[in-house]
Amino acid sequence: MKRRTLDFIFAGGGVLVAVLLVVLGLVVQDQYNFAKDYVKGELGAQKITFATELTDEEKSWKPGSKCLTENAGKLMETGKQAECYASYFIALHMRKAAREAYPEGTYSDDTYATMGAKRSALQKAYDAALADKGATDAATVEAKKQLDAATSLRSTFQTGETLRGLLLTTYGFSIFGDKAGLAALVCFIVAALIAVLSAAGFVHAFLAKPDEMVLGGGK
Repeated sequence: MKRRTLDFIFAGGGVLVAVLLVVLGLVVQDQYNFAKDYVKGELGAQKITFATELTDEEKSWKPGSKCLTENAGKLMETGKQAECYASYFIALHMRKAAREAYPEGTYSDDTYATMGAKRSALQKAYDAALADKGATDAATVEAKKQLDAATSLRSTFQTGETLRGLLLTTYGFSIFGDKAGLAALVCFIVAALIAVLSAAGFVHAFLAKPDEMVLGGGK
């Protein structure tokens, strides 16, 4: 086979592969743009703004809490901001609600799900206090106080965990979008490299002697 013919085959194949990679990159880039715009639109519609004034605890609760300071006063519009708000603002205030309801730390590590059984136990204790004619008014009042605190805390957990779940789901969706954007960039870079190599192949084909043979051929 003539070297020029072989060069044209490889260079032409490279051009085809480069075109396919560009098309794939455009498709994946479109998915990235959709994910980015969707996340921004949905989060922006919630009108959640990061607090401008933060307590010392909010600033240093966990190593990642510094994101609250970095986003202070900003409207939530990105998946990363949603993850920050859910993991370091909502989560902290849920823990604070537990501490305020039970300063002794009884339910400091509980969730909406685990509070269900504990609230049921407190409800039974209160019902028993009401039924016990020998129970003092103070005991009944205390049982009611414990029940009300658990009910309120469970409601707080439900609201907080629901919002956290929605925000973290949005964050997860945005991560897929970011990966799509990265994949599109890789496609474009590889396509550009192949295009350069193909161009070099065409140049080499035109520079090669018309009768030069390769792959076992003679002159």
